[in-house]
Amino acid sequence: MFLQKRTAATAIFALTGALVGSGAAIAQQEVKIGYALAAAPDSHYGVAAEKWEEVVEAETDGRYEFRHFPSSGLGGEREVIEGVQLGTIEATIVSSGTLSNFVPEAGVFDIPFLFRDLDHARTVLDGPIGQEILDKFDDAGLVALAWGEQGFRHITNNRNAIETPEDVAGLKLRTMENPTHITAFEALGAAPTPMAWPEVISALEQGTIDGQENPLSVITSANLSEVQEHLTLSGHVYSPAMLLVSKQLWDGMTPEDQEAFSKGAAEAVTAMRAFVDDVEVSGIEQLTEEGMEIGELSPEQKAVFQESLAAAYEQYYDTYGQDLIDGIIAAD
Repeated sequence: MFLQKRTAATAIFALTGALVGSGAAIAQQEVKIGYALAAAPDSHYGVAAEKWEEVVEAETDGRYEFRHFPSSGLGGEREVIEGVQLGTIEATIVSSGTLSNFVPEAGVFDIPFLFRDLDHARTVLDGPIGQEILDKFDDAGLVALAWGEQGFRHITNNRNAIETPEDVAGLKLRTMENPTHITAFEALGAAPTPMAWPEVISALEQGTIDGQENPLSVITSANLSEVQEHLTLSGHVYSPAMLLVSKQLWDGMTPEDQEAFSKGAAEAVTAMRAFVDDVEVSGIEQLTEEGMEIGELSPEQKAVFQESLAAAYEQYYDTYGQDLIDGIIAAD
């Protein structure tokens, strides 16, 4: 199997060895793995991918050899997950943007103002609710090893500062291909525009869209201060990520290699979260120095936004079930 050019808005691992056969056969051969990063190598995705690689190589005596393809070298997200389903791409660290297209329940974590803070989000994702949703990916032809993290999402734009829902009305805002996000921004009167990440910078430069929304980890690593004037620390949505591998790869591994990949995924998540913790502080300082106009929604302002999303929440209850949503909100 040869490395194929694929789109990916996240870190991708694409295997370039023959993987069909028994785990014993794989255990006896060197397997070359190349991964691509839509973000820069020093982003949260790059940190996680390198940690995953480091652990796997150490645990398997270097039989899995990784090659790097950073900065969108292989391109967008949905096709990558489809490639993992087919086995033409063996593994990926992917944002939550299109996960609900494969497992609808995964979209529940993208509901606005669902999580109080990072500790609350991590508790839920690492607990029974998060594990139950990871397990559902098996039926989609995918092996979900762990929940990664991007942090809370914030809004950048070139039109105006944002303090009220009215400030969002009519804003042409790039979103991920995520129905939960799109529903929320439509309820606020914005014009959400799903777009693959590699297209975003040029669309902002050309004025095709006014802005976008992403965690600070993405805003900083993508140098969005060069093409965006306003940053609103809205924290409107917590943005998880996921570490996936293909069934073909997984089923062909020995139990020992499966354990190595699982251990690597767990340590990658730890590294990814540490990066997010750091950038939540350093990112604001960096973007201020780079000239962005930065505002932060107060708890009272967030409450007004929540009230404006009442109609969206009714749709979320219909889609995901009120018991599940209330259980997440109540989790300690």
